Amino acid sequence: MSVFLGEILAHPALAAADPVVHPLGAVADAQPVRWVHSSEVLDIAPLLRGGELLLCGGITLATATPAKREDYVRELAQRGIAALAIETGGALPEIPADMLQKAEEFGLPVVELRKVVPFVGVMQAINSMLVSESVGHLQQADAATRAMAAELAHGASLDKILGVLAGITGSGVKLTSPWGVTMGSAVPEGWLGKQGAREDDAQPEEGAADDGAPGRGGHRIPFPAAAGAVISVDIPVRGVLMGRLEVQVPEDADTALARVAGERAVDILGLALLQHTPPGLHALAGAELMRAVLNAAPEWRLEQLAPGAGFPTDSPVVVAAIHAASPQELRGAVENFLSLRRIPCAAYLDDAELVVMIGLPCADTAGERRRLLESLQALEGDRDAVIAVGPLAGGVAEAAWSLAEARRALEIRQIRRRNASARRRYPARGLVVIDAGDAAVESLALTCLDASARDAFVNRQLRAVLEHDAQRQSQLLETLQVWLDSGCNTAQSARELHLERQSMHHRLQRIFELCGGDPRGTGRLAALHLAARMAGLP
Repeated sequence: MSVFLGEILAHPALAAADPVVHPLGAVADAQPVRWVHSSEVLDIAPLLRGGELLLCGGITLATATPAKREDYVRELAQRGIAALAIETGGALPEIPADMLQKAEEFGLPVVELRKVVPFVGVMQAINSMLVSESVGHLQQADAATRAMAAELAHGASLDKILGVLAGITGSGVKLTSPWGVTMGSAVPEGWLGKQGAREDDAQPEEGAADDGAPGRGGHRIPFPAAAGAVISVDIPVRGVLMGRLEVQVPEDADTALARVAGERAVDILGLALLQHTPPGLHALAGAELMRAVLNAAPEWRLEQLAPGAGFPTDSPVVVAAIHAASPQELRGAVENFLSLRRIPCAAYLDDAELVVMIGLPCADTAGERRRLLESLQALEGDRDAVIAVGPLAGGVAEAAWSLAEARRALEIRQIRRRNASARRRYPARGLVVIDAGDAAVESLALTCLDASARDAFVNRQLRAVLEHDAQRQSQLLETLQVWLDSGCNTAQSARELHLERQSMHHRLQRIFELCGGDPRGTGRLAALHLAARMAGLP
């Protein structure tokens, strides 16, 4: 069975810390833990897989701004960690109330450790226990994959292969296409009674023949959303996403075993899909082309692969780099969006990054790219993602360059967000679409100038402004950046900075005094703008 948070908090290694779970009254016994990790880094979320108990000494949280603490909590919750444990006392006498409130909003349990314990000892003791538990899960999962392989070798249907997985995990399992069409399903013995449904509650699949197979062409197996956890695992075939395994885990089943078994079954299910519904040549060519782009293959190789994936070699393209909380779900939305508009595309999920190459017509290419950016902003659904659209490439041979610029735009956005005063210009939540062309200056500075040369130029142009901000905790640099980016539009800048117009004029007057006068109409304007854009780059 899974190891739960309550059991871990009761372990002598952690019980010595006198832990208290917030919100008070939360049931820790229902929260499974996959691993225990320790870090003071506030940007740790991308390095976590989910299910961790994260130990934090509170040193960096003590000096972090409320906005940074909120981002920290939100990102950990989105990553799906089991709980955040914070040591109080010393630098952090108590966990800030606003942080606890945000954690409760995001559904993240927070454990207050009221006494000091050695984190190294805690991790050694509890992770050893978790490893022992994981070994048992792996043995059971391997038994499931061997049995599934035997069924596949004997030519069994997808339903029968899935039935092996359902029996070992005690969960309902369903295999769907990337577009949500059910290709096979199975449930363990007694599933319908356990879920409070009757056998005659099953409904025929719409448009399917009744061949008596449970869940495929016969009857849809009920998968009530309220019962237990749902685990989704992508099933790729030769680099092409061909299916998604959905495991509905009842409340009394072992979620950790279901997750391990589902992940171990990927190869077997991939072979089964290859046997039953092999991917088309077009999809295979698209996956191969995207791998070549990701690996910055020679131009001749890209031009060789492009026609098979539906891209003429001289077709203008842009490449988008996408970071999302649910990249596979967003992939389906982006591909459907482009397909409806008959826009050629090829997508590839590389770890947590989704990369999409998009073909554009040869006529009015710049206009089409602008309209594409506007349309992506209107993708349906409440999505938490950042889409960076690379610059226009004259053909597929330049696709790797477009991708590199899109990735650099994401990097620059992350750099800007570290500046608390400028964070409102770079929102952390919702769907954000970035034009990599807007970061061309920063990209040029990062690739063509070394850090010392950039710093020297910024200091020569903006030393007085930077010193003023440092001494008086003012925000003149951000004000100057917004004003210059707006084309020196004072009214627009005031609105973006949420300032009264008179306050905006006062700030500009102070900036002009520090910079040697109003730069408009002089050659200093371009130099100031360049310095303001480079300020803060590493």
